[in-house]
Amino acid sequence: MFSGPSTLLKSRLQSLQDNLAAENPILIDAVDSFKELDKLAYRLGLLSNDQSFATTISWWPLISVLGTFSAGKSSFINSYLGVDLQLTGNQAVDDKFTVVSYSQEDQVRVLPGLALDADPRLPFYQISEEIEKVSAGEGSRIDTYLQLKTCKSDALKGKILIDSPGFDADEQRNATLKITDHIIDLADLVLVFFDARHPEPGAMKDTLQHLVEGTIRRNDAGKFLFILNQMDSTAKEDNAEQVVAAWQRAVVQTGLSTGRFYCIYNEKIAPEIDDEHLRKRYKDKLDVDMGEIEHRMQEVSVERVYRIIGALENTANQIEQVAVPQIKEAMERWYRSVMITDTVLYTLLISLLLGISIYAGYWVDWSFQPAWLDSFKASQTIQAVVAGIFVIVFGGIHFWVRRLFANRIVKTLPSENGPGNIAAAFLKNTYPLRSVFAIKPAGWGRRGRNAIDRVRNEADNFVKALNDNFADPLGRKEAARIAAEESKSIEKSS
Repeated sequence: MFSGPSTLLKSRLQSLQDNLAAENPILIDAVDSFKELDKLAYRLGLLSNDQSFATTISWWPLISVLGTFSAGKSSFINSYLGVDLQLTGNQAVDDKFTVVSYSQEDQVRVLPGLALDADPRLPFYQISEEIEKVSAGEGSRIDTYLQLKTCKSDALKGKILIDSPGFDADEQRNATLKITDHIIDLADLVLVFFDARHPEPGAMKDTLQHLVEGTIRRNDAGKFLFILNQMDSTAKEDNAEQVVAAWQRAVVQTGLSTGRFYCIYNEKIAPEIDDEHLRKRYKDKLDVDMGEIEHRMQEVSVERVYRIIGALENTANQIEQVAVPQIKEAMERWYRSVMITDTVLYTLLISLLLGISIYAGYWVDWSFQPAWLDSFKASQTIQAVVAGIFVIVFGGIHFWVRRLFANRIVKTLPSENGPGNIAAAFLKNTYPLRSVFAIKPAGWGRRGRNAIDRVRNEADNFVKALNDNFADPLGRKEAARIAAEESKSIEKSS
Protein backbone atom coordinates (compact mmCIF):
# COMPACT_ATOMS: atom_id res chain seq x y z
CA MET A 1 0.00 0.00 0.00
CA PHE A 2 1.38 3.41 -0.99
CA SER A 3 2.28 5.70 1.87
CA GLY A 4 3.11 9.32 1.13
CA PRO A 5 5.43 11.60 3.08
CA SER A 6 4.47 12.55 6.61
CA THR A 7 3.24 16.03 7.43
CA LEU A 8 6.48 16.82 9.24
CA LEU A 9 8.57 15.74 6.24
CA LYS A 10 6.44 17.81 3.86
CA SER A 11 6.98 20.83 6.07
CA ARG A 12 10.71 20.19 6.21
CA LEU A 13 11.05 19.90 2.42
CA GLN A 14 8.98 23.02 1.90
CA SER A 15 11.21 24.87 4.35
CA LEU A 16 14.23 23.64 2.39
CA GLN A 17 12.82 24.99 -0.87
CA ASP A 18 11.96 28.31 0.73
CA ASN A 19 15.54 28.69 1.97
CA LEU A 20 16.96 27.70 -1.42
CA ALA A 21 14.89 30.31 -3.25
CA ALA A 22 17.48 33.01 -2.65
CA GLU A 23 20.46 30.71 -3.24
CA ASN A 24 19.82 28.97 -6.56
CA PRO A 25 16.42 28.47 -8.24
CA ILE A 26 17.72 25.33 -10.00
CA LEU A 27 18.04 23.61 -6.64
CA ILE A 28 14.37 24.29 -5.87
CA ASP A 29 13.45 22.18 -8.90
CA ALA A 30 16.02 19.59 -7.81
CA VAL A 31 14.08 19.13 -4.55
CA ASP A 32 10.98 18.37 -6.63
CA SER A 33 12.97 15.75 -8.54
CA PHE A 34 14.04 14.16 -5.27
CA LYS A 35 10.38 14.09 -4.25
CA GLU A 36 9.64 12.18 -7.46
CA LEU A 37 12.16 9.54 -6.45
CA ASP A 38 10.70 9.51 -2.93
CA LYS A 39 7.28 8.56 -4.32
CA LEU A 40 8.80 5.61 -6.14
CA ALA A 41 10.78 4.62 -3.04
CA TYR A 42 7.62 4.71 -0.90
CA ARG A 43 5.89 2.35 -3.33
CA LEU A 44 8.89 0.03 -3.39
CA GLY A 45 9.25 0.13 0.38
CA LEU A 46 12.76 1.60 0.26
CA LEU A 47 11.75 4.60 2.39
CA SER A 48 9.34 5.07 5.28
CA ASN A 49 7.01 8.06 5.19
CA ASP A 50 9.29 10.14 7.42
CA GLN A 51 12.27 9.74 5.09
CA SER A 52 13.37 11.46 1.89
CA PHE A 53 16.39 11.14 -0.36
CA ALA A 54 16.57 14.94 -0.23
CA THR A 55 17.39 14.87 3.48
CA THR A 56 20.36 12.53 3.09
CA ILE A 57 22.58 15.24 1.60
CA SER A 58 23.63 18.71 2.68
CA TRP A 59 22.12 21.46 0.55
CA TRP A 60 24.63 24.03 1.73
CA PRO A 61 28.33 23.92 0.78
CA LEU A 62 30.10 22.17 3.63
CA ILE A 63 33.83 22.02 4.40
CA SER A 64 34.98 19.56 7.04
CA VAL A 65 38.26 19.83 8.94
CA LEU A 66 39.45 16.54 10.44
CA GLY A 67 42.73 15.24 11.78
CA THR A 68 44.87 14.43 14.77
CA PHE A 69 45.33 16.40 17.99
CA SER A 70 47.65 19.39 17.80
CA ALA A 71 47.71 19.33 14.00
CA GLY A 72 46.82 23.03 13.86
CA LYS A 73 43.23 22.66 12.67
CA SER A 74 41.87 25.43 14.87
CA SER A 75 44.71 27.81 13.97
CA PHE A 76 44.04 27.18 10.30
CA ILE A 77 40.33 27.93 10.74
CA ASN A 78 41.01 31.14 12.66
CA SER A 79 43.44 32.29 9.99
CA TYR A 80 40.99 31.47 7.18
CA LEU A 81 38.12 33.28 8.89
CA GLY A 82 40.20 36.21 10.09
CA VAL A 83 38.56 35.73 13.49
CA ASP A 84 39.93 34.14 16.67
CA LEU A 85 36.98 31.80 16.88
CA GLN A 86 38.49 28.48 17.90
CA LEU A 87 40.70 27.87 20.90
CA THR A 88 44.25 26.86 20.02
CA GLY A 89 47.07 25.15 21.87
CA ASN A 90 49.42 22.21 21.94
CA GLN A 91 46.98 20.05 23.86
CA ALA A 92 43.39 19.13 23.11
CA VAL A 93 41.37 22.29 23.61
CA ASP A 94 37.93 21.25 22.42
CA ASP A 95 36.32 17.84 22.41
CA LYS A 96 33.24 18.80 20.40
CA PHE A 97 32.38 18.95 16.73
CA THR A 98 31.88 22.62 15.97
CA VAL A 99 29.70 23.80 13.10
CA VAL A 100 30.70 27.31 12.09
CA SER A 101 28.12 29.40 10.25
CA TYR A 102 27.93 33.01 9.03
CA SER A 103 26.05 35.62 11.02
CA GLN A 104 25.43 39.30 10.39
CA GLU A 105 26.00 40.02 14.07
CA ASP A 106 29.40 41.25 15.12
CA GLN A 107 29.19 39.17 18.28
CA VAL A 108 30.39 35.57 18.18
CA ARG A 109 27.75 33.22 19.54
CA VAL A 110 28.17 29.67 20.83
CA LEU A 111 24.98 27.64 20.72
CA PRO A 112 24.35 24.10 22.09
CA GLY A 113 24.14 20.93 20.04
CA LEU A 114 20.35 21.08 20.19
CA ALA A 115 20.53 24.03 17.76
CA LEU A 116 21.88 21.58 15.17
CA ASP A 117 19.91 18.49 16.10
CA ALA A 118 16.55 20.28 15.82
CA ASP A 119 17.13 22.51 12.76
CA PRO A 120 16.42 20.76 9.41
CA ARG A 121 18.29 23.48 7.50
CA LEU A 122 21.63 22.54 9.02
CA PRO A 123 23.76 19.40 8.99
CA PHE A 124 23.26 17.01 11.94
CA TYR A 125 19.48 17.32 11.91
CA GLN A 126 18.22 14.52 14.21
CA ILE A 127 21.76 13.16 14.52
CA SER A 128 20.91 12.32 18.15
CA GLU A 129 18.76 9.44 16.86
CA GLU A 130 21.70 8.05 14.89
CA ILE A 131 24.01 8.39 17.90
CA GLU A 132 21.49 6.56 20.06
CA LYS A 133 21.53 3.62 17.65
CA VAL A 134 25.27 3.05 18.10
CA SER A 135 25.63 4.17 21.73
CA ALA A 136 22.55 3.69 23.90
CA GLY A 137 21.93 6.69 26.14
CA GLU A 138 24.30 8.98 24.26
CA GLY A 139 21.63 10.47 22.00
CA SER A 140 20.25 12.53 24.89
CA ARG A 141 23.73 13.96 25.51
CA ILE A 142 23.95 15.68 22.14
CA ASP A 143 25.40 18.86 23.70
CA THR A 144 28.51 16.92 24.69
CA TYR A 145 29.24 16.18 21.04
CA LEU A 146 28.12 19.19 19.05
CA GLN A 147 28.01 22.96 19.18
CA LEU A 148 27.16 25.73 16.73
CA LYS A 149 29.26 28.88 16.46
CA THR A 150 28.32 31.92 14.44
CA CYS A 151 30.56 34.77 13.40
CA LYS A 152 30.67 37.60 10.91
CA SER A 153 33.35 36.54 8.43
CA ASP A 154 33.03 37.08 4.69
CA ALA A 155 34.92 33.83 4.15
CA LEU A 156 31.91 31.98 5.61
CA LYS A 157 29.28 33.45 3.32
CA GLY A 158 27.56 30.73 1.34
CA LYS A 159 29.22 27.84 3.15
CA ILE A 160 29.41 25.97 6.45
CA LEU A 161 32.63 24.91 8.17
CA ILE A 162 32.94 21.99 10.59
CA ASP A 163 35.84 21.68 12.99
CA SER A 164 36.33 18.30 14.62
CA PRO A 165 37.97 17.32 17.89
CA GLY A 166 41.27 15.47 17.59
CA PHE A 167 40.52 12.26 15.77
CA ASP A 168 42.48 10.16 18.22
CA ALA A 169 40.42 11.48 21.12
CA ASP A 170 38.31 9.70 23.70
CA GLU A 171 39.27 6.16 22.77
CA GLN A 172 37.43 6.44 19.44
CA ARG A 173 33.94 6.38 20.92
CA ASN A 174 31.35 4.82 18.65
CA ALA A 175 29.28 7.98 18.75
CA THR A 176 32.28 10.09 17.70
CA LEU A 177 32.95 7.76 14.79
CA LYS A 178 29.29 7.92 13.78
CA ILE A 179 29.42 11.71 13.63
CA THR A 180 32.72 11.62 11.76
CA ASP A 181 31.30 9.31 9.11
CA HIS A 182 28.22 11.53 8.87
CA ILE A 183 30.44 14.57 8.30
CA ILE A 184 32.49 12.83 5.62
CA ASP A 185 29.37 11.77 3.73
CA LEU A 186 27.87 15.26 3.80
CA ALA A 187 30.98 17.33 3.14
CA ASP A 188 31.87 18.74 -0.25
CA LEU A 189 35.48 19.20 0.80
CA VAL A 190 37.36 17.31 3.53
CA LEU A 191 40.62 18.73 4.84
CA VAL A 192 42.55 16.01 6.68
CA PHE A 193 45.29 17.54 8.87
CA PHE A 194 48.47 15.86 10.10
CA ASP A 195 51.21 17.18 12.38
CA ALA A 196 54.62 17.62 10.73
CA ARG A 197 56.21 17.25 14.17
CA HIS A 198 54.93 13.67 14.38
CA PRO A 199 54.73 12.31 10.82
CA GLU A 200 55.54 8.71 11.73
CA PRO A 201 52.79 6.10 11.16
CA GLY A 202 52.28 5.34 14.86
CA ALA A 203 51.04 8.86 15.57
CA MET A 204 48.54 8.64 12.72
CA LYS A 205 47.35 5.05 13.05
CA ASP A 206 43.68 5.72 13.84
CA THR A 207 43.41 8.58 11.38
CA LEU A 208 44.93 6.53 8.59
CA GLN A 209 42.72 3.55 9.31
CA HIS A 210 39.41 5.38 9.46
CA LEU A 211 39.96 8.23 7.00
CA VAL A 212 42.54 7.20 4.46
CA GLU A 213 41.59 3.54 4.07
CA GLY A 214 37.94 4.54 3.84
CA THR A 215 38.76 7.04 1.11
CA ILE A 216 40.04 4.30 -1.19
CA ARG A 217 36.55 2.80 -1.49
CA ARG A 218 34.76 6.10 -2.13
CA ASN A 219 33.72 7.42 -5.54
CA ASP A 220 34.19 10.99 -4.29
CA ALA A 221 37.81 10.63 -3.17
CA GLY A 222 38.66 13.86 -4.99
CA LYS A 223 37.10 15.90 -2.19
CA PHE A 224 39.81 14.81 0.29
CA LEU A 225 42.86 17.06 0.73
CA PHE A 226 45.66 15.66 2.88
CA ILE A 227 47.53 18.45 4.65
CA LEU A 228 50.79 18.22 6.59
CA ASN A 229 50.59 21.25 8.84
CA GLN A 230 53.18 23.10 10.97
CA MET A 231 55.93 22.54 8.40
CA ASP A 232 57.89 25.41 9.96
CA SER A 233 58.96 22.89 12.62
CA THR A 234 61.19 21.24 10.01
CA ALA A 235 63.09 24.43 9.17
CA LYS A 236 65.51 24.20 12.10
CA GLU A 237 66.78 20.80 10.92
CA ASP A 238 66.16 21.62 7.25
CA ASN A 239 64.67 18.17 6.77
CA ALA A 240 61.34 19.02 5.15
CA GLU A 241 61.84 16.53 2.31
CA GLN A 242 62.49 13.64 4.71
CA VAL A 243 59.46 14.51 6.87
CA VAL A 244 57.17 14.80 3.86
CA ALA A 245 58.49 11.53 2.44
CA ALA A 246 57.84 9.70 5.74
CA TRP A 247 54.33 11.14 5.88
CA GLN A 248 53.46 10.21 2.29
CA ARG A 249 54.86 6.71 2.73
CA ALA A 250 52.60 6.21 5.74
CA VAL A 251 49.61 7.34 3.70
CA VAL A 252 50.48 5.35 0.60
CA GLN A 253 51.01 2.19 2.66
CA THR A 254 47.29 2.24 3.46
CA GLY A 255 46.64 1.66 -0.24
CA LEU A 256 45.91 5.24 -1.31
CA SER A 257 47.66 5.81 -4.62
CA THR A 258 46.08 9.12 -5.58
CA GLY A 259 45.13 12.30 -3.76
CA ARG A 260 46.23 15.86 -3.19
CA PHE A 261 49.01 16.40 -0.65
CA TYR A 262 49.86 19.83 0.78
CA CYS A 263 52.43 21.20 3.19
CA ILE A 264 51.62 24.41 5.07
CA TYR A 265 52.22 26.38 8.27
CA ASN A 266 50.72 29.45 9.94
CA GLU A 267 52.95 32.45 9.27
CA LYS A 268 51.38 34.48 12.08
CA ILE A 269 52.41 32.09 14.83
CA ALA A 270 55.44 30.41 13.26
CA PRO A 271 58.91 31.44 14.51
CA GLU A 272 61.04 33.45 12.12
CA ILE A 273 63.31 31.37 9.86
CA ASP A 274 66.74 32.96 10.05
CA ASP A 275 68.19 31.65 6.81
CA GLU A 276 66.86 33.94 4.05
CA HIS A 277 67.16 31.32 1.30
CA LEU A 278 65.44 28.70 3.44
CA ARG A 279 62.76 31.19 4.47
CA LYS A 280 62.01 31.99 0.82
CA ARG A 281 61.85 28.28 -0.09
CA TYR A 282 59.35 27.60 2.67
CA LYS A 283 57.35 30.73 1.86
CA ASP A 284 57.12 29.89 -1.85
CA LYS A 285 55.87 26.38 -1.08
CA LEU A 286 53.38 27.77 1.45
CA ASP A 287 52.00 30.29 -1.05
CA VAL A 288 51.49 27.66 -3.72
CA ASP A 289 49.83 25.10 -1.45
CA MET A 290 47.70 27.59 0.47
CA GLY A 291 46.63 29.12 -2.81
CA GLU A 292 45.35 25.76 -4.05
CA ILE A 293 43.63 24.95 -0.75
CA GLU A 294 41.88 28.32 -0.56
CA HIS A 295 40.86 28.06 -4.21
CA ARG A 296 39.19 24.71 -3.54
CA MET A 297 37.45 26.21 -0.50
CA GLN A 298 36.19 29.15 -2.57
CA GLU A 299 34.91 26.89 -5.35
CA VAL A 300 33.05 24.61 -2.99
CA SER A 301 29.78 26.48 -3.61
CA VAL A 302 29.91 25.65 -7.30
CA GLU A 303 30.98 22.08 -6.61
CA ARG A 304 28.08 21.67 -4.19
CA VAL A 305 25.46 22.45 -6.85
CA TYR A 306 26.96 19.96 -9.28
CA ARG A 307 27.31 17.39 -6.48
CA ILE A 308 23.60 17.69 -5.60
CA ILE A 309 22.59 17.14 -9.22
CA GLY A 310 25.04 14.25 -9.38
CA ALA A 311 23.51 12.78 -6.22
CA LEU A 312 20.05 13.09 -7.80
CA GLU A 313 21.06 11.16 -10.92
CA ASN A 314 23.07 8.66 -8.90
CA THR A 315 20.08 7.98 -6.63
CA ALA A 316 17.89 7.32 -9.66
CA ASN A 317 20.50 4.96 -11.10
CA GLN A 318 20.99 3.21 -7.76
CA ILE A 319 17.28 2.51 -7.44
CA GLU A 320 17.08 0.95 -10.91
CA GLN A 321 20.49 -0.71 -11.10
CA VAL A 322 21.10 -1.71 -7.47
CA ALA A 323 17.95 -1.73 -5.35
CA VAL A 324 15.50 -3.31 -7.80
CA PRO A 325 17.92 -6.08 -8.94
CA GLN A 326 18.77 -6.90 -5.31
CA ILE A 327 15.09 -7.07 -4.40
CA LYS A 328 14.40 -9.28 -7.42
CA GLU A 329 17.28 -11.60 -6.60
CA ALA A 330 16.11 -11.88 -2.99
CA MET A 331 12.56 -12.60 -4.19
CA GLU A 332 13.83 -15.36 -6.47
CA ARG A 333 15.79 -16.95 -3.62
CA TRP A 334 12.73 -16.68 -1.40
CA TYR A 335 10.43 -18.19 -4.06
CA ARG A 336 12.74 -21.16 -4.67
CA SER A 337 13.17 -21.82 -0.96
CA VAL A 338 9.44 -21.61 -0.27
CA MET A 339 8.48 -23.83 -3.23
CA ILE A 340 11.06 -26.50 -2.44
CA THR A 341 10.25 -26.54 1.28
CA ASP A 342 6.48 -26.51 0.65
CA THR A 343 6.86 -29.47 -1.70
CA VAL A 344 8.96 -31.42 0.78
CA LEU A 345 6.70 -30.71 3.77
CA TYR A 346 3.47 -31.33 1.83
CA THR A 347 4.90 -34.61 0.50
CA LEU A 348 5.90 -35.68 4.02
CA LEU A 349 2.50 -34.71 5.43
CA ILE A 350 0.57 -36.52 2.70
CA SER A 351 2.83 -39.53 3.08
CA LEU A 352 2.23 -39.50 6.82
CA LEU A 353 -1.55 -39.35 6.36
CA LEU A 354 -1.39 -42.09 3.76
CA GLY A 355 0.69 -44.28 6.08
CA ILE A 356 -1.74 -43.76 8.96
CA SER A 357 -4.72 -44.60 6.75
CA ILE A 358 -3.05 -47.80 5.51
CA TYR A 359 -2.14 -48.79 9.05
CA ALA A 360 -5.75 -48.15 10.13
CA GLY A 361 -7.03 -50.47 7.40
CA TYR A 362 -8.86 -47.77 5.45
CA TRP A 363 -7.72 -49.19 2.08
CA VAL A 364 -9.45 -52.21 0.49
CA ASP A 365 -8.24 -53.42 -2.92
CA TRP A 366 -6.55 -50.04 -3.55
CA SER A 367 -9.77 -48.25 -2.70
CA PHE A 368 -10.20 -45.85 0.22
CA GLN A 369 -13.10 -47.33 2.18
CA PRO A 370 -13.08 -46.40 5.89
CA ALA A 371 -16.16 -47.26 7.90
CA TRP A 372 -17.02 -43.61 8.59
CA LEU A 373 -16.89 -42.62 4.90
CA ASP A 374 -20.62 -43.07 4.32
CA SER A 375 -21.56 -40.81 7.21
CA PHE A 376 -18.89 -38.33 6.10
CA LYS A 377 -20.40 -38.15 2.62
CA ALA A 378 -23.83 -37.68 4.15
CA SER A 379 -22.80 -34.77 6.38
CA GLN A 380 -21.90 -31.48 4.67
CA THR A 381 -20.94 -30.01 8.03
CA ILE A 382 -18.32 -32.67 8.60
CA GLN A 383 -17.04 -32.15 5.05
CA ALA A 384 -16.70 -28.42 5.64
CA VAL A 385 -14.91 -28.95 8.96
CA VAL A 386 -12.45 -31.45 7.50
CA ALA A 387 -11.83 -29.26 4.46
CA GLY A 388 -11.25 -26.30 6.76
CA ILE A 389 -8.77 -28.27 8.82
CA PHE A 390 -6.83 -29.22 5.70
CA VAL A 391 -6.81 -25.60 4.47
CA ILE A 392 -5.62 -24.34 7.86
CA VAL A 393 -2.90 -27.00 8.16
CA PHE A 394 -1.57 -26.67 4.63
CA GLY A 395 -1.99 -22.88 4.62
CA GLY A 396 -0.34 -22.60 8.00
CA ILE A 397 2.63 -24.61 6.77
CA HIS A 398 2.92 -22.40 3.67
CA PHE A 399 2.83 -19.09 5.54
CA TRP A 400 5.19 -20.37 8.22
CA VAL A 401 7.65 -21.35 5.47
CA ARG A 402 7.21 -17.92 3.81
CA ARG A 403 8.00 -16.13 7.04
CA LEU A 404 10.90 -18.45 7.92
CA PHE A 405 12.80 -17.87 4.68
CA ALA A 406 11.89 -14.18 4.51
CA ASN A 407 13.51 -13.67 7.92
CA ARG A 408 16.58 -15.64 6.85
CA ILE A 409 17.07 -13.83 3.55
CA VAL A 410 16.45 -10.33 4.96
CA LYS A 411 19.48 -10.76 7.22
CA THR A 412 21.68 -10.90 4.12
CA LEU A 413 20.33 -7.63 2.69
CA PRO A 414 21.54 -4.10 3.46
CA SER A 415 19.23 -1.96 5.55
CA GLU A 416 21.26 1.23 5.01
CA ASN A 417 24.17 2.64 3.00
CA GLY A 418 22.21 2.03 -0.18
CA PRO A 419 19.38 3.60 -2.17
CA GLY A 420 17.01 3.24 0.75
CA ASN A 421 16.28 0.21 2.92
CA ILE A 422 16.55 -2.77 0.56
CA ALA A 423 15.79 -5.20 3.39
CA ALA A 424 12.48 -3.46 4.15
CA ALA A 425 11.61 -3.33 0.44
CA PHE A 426 12.14 -7.10 0.16
CA LEU A 427 9.95 -7.79 3.20
CA LYS A 428 7.17 -5.78 1.56
CA ASN A 429 7.11 -8.45 -1.16
CA THR A 430 6.65 -11.25 1.40
CA TYR A 431 3.51 -9.90 3.08
CA PRO A 432 0.77 -12.60 3.42
CA LEU A 433 -1.58 -10.94 0.91
CA ARG A 434 1.11 -10.82 -1.80
CA SER A 435 1.41 -13.91 -4.00
CA VAL A 436 4.61 -15.90 -3.82
CA PHE A 437 4.43 -16.19 -7.63
CA ALA A 438 4.78 -12.41 -8.17
CA ILE A 439 7.85 -11.82 -10.35
CA LYS A 440 8.12 -8.02 -10.10
CA PRO A 441 8.88 -6.15 -6.87
CA ALA A 442 5.90 -4.38 -5.35
CA GLY A 443 5.72 -0.84 -6.68
CA TRP A 444 7.97 -1.48 -9.69
CA GLY A 445 6.77 -1.42 -13.29
CA ARG A 446 6.36 0.91 -16.25
CA ARG A 447 5.36 3.76 -13.97
CA GLY A 448 8.54 3.35 -11.94
CA ARG A 449 10.78 3.16 -15.01
CA ASN A 450 9.15 6.30 -16.43
CA ALA A 451 9.82 8.12 -13.15
CA ILE A 452 13.50 7.11 -13.28
CA ASP A 453 13.83 8.26 -16.91
CA ARG A 454 12.08 11.52 -16.11
CA VAL A 455 14.44 12.29 -13.22
CA ARG A 456 17.48 11.45 -15.35
CA ASN A 457 16.32 13.87 -18.04
CA GLU A 458 15.72 16.55 -15.42
CA ALA A 459 19.23 16.01 -14.03
CA ASP A 460 20.70 16.43 -17.52
CA ASN A 461 18.74 19.66 -17.99
CA PHE A 462 19.97 20.93 -14.59
CA VAL A 463 23.57 20.30 -15.63
CA LYS A 464 23.04 22.11 -18.95
CA ALA A 465 21.59 25.09 -17.09
CA LEU A 466 24.55 25.10 -14.69
CA ASN A 467 27.00 24.88 -17.58
CA ASP A 468 25.32 27.88 -19.18
CA ASN A 469 25.95 29.81 -15.95
CA PHE A 470 29.56 28.75 -15.40
CA ALA A 471 30.90 27.85 -18.84
CA ASP A 472 30.66 29.13 -22.41
CA PRO A 473 32.85 26.91 -24.62
CA LEU A 474 31.51 28.41 -27.86
CA GLY A 475 31.98 31.98 -26.68
CA ARG A 476 28.32 32.85 -27.25
CA LYS A 477 28.05 35.03 -24.15
CA GLU A 478 31.10 37.03 -25.15
CA ALA A 479 29.80 37.40 -28.71
CA ALA A 480 26.44 38.56 -27.37
CA ARG A 481 28.17 41.05 -25.07
CA ILE A 482 30.24 42.48 -27.94
CA ALA A 483 27.18 42.70 -30.18
CA ALA A 484 25.26 44.53 -27.43
CA GLU A 485 28.11 47.02 -26.95
CA GLU A 486 28.34 47.62 -30.70
CA SER A 487 24.59 48.17 -30.82
CA LYS A 488 24.82 50.75 -28.02
CA SER A 489 27.69 52.50 -29.81
CA ILE A 490 25.66 52.73 -33.02
CA GLU A 491 22.68 54.15 -31.12
CA LYS A 492 24.85 56.78 -29.44
CA SER A 493 26.54 57.79 -32.68
CA SER A 494 23.19 58.12 -34.42
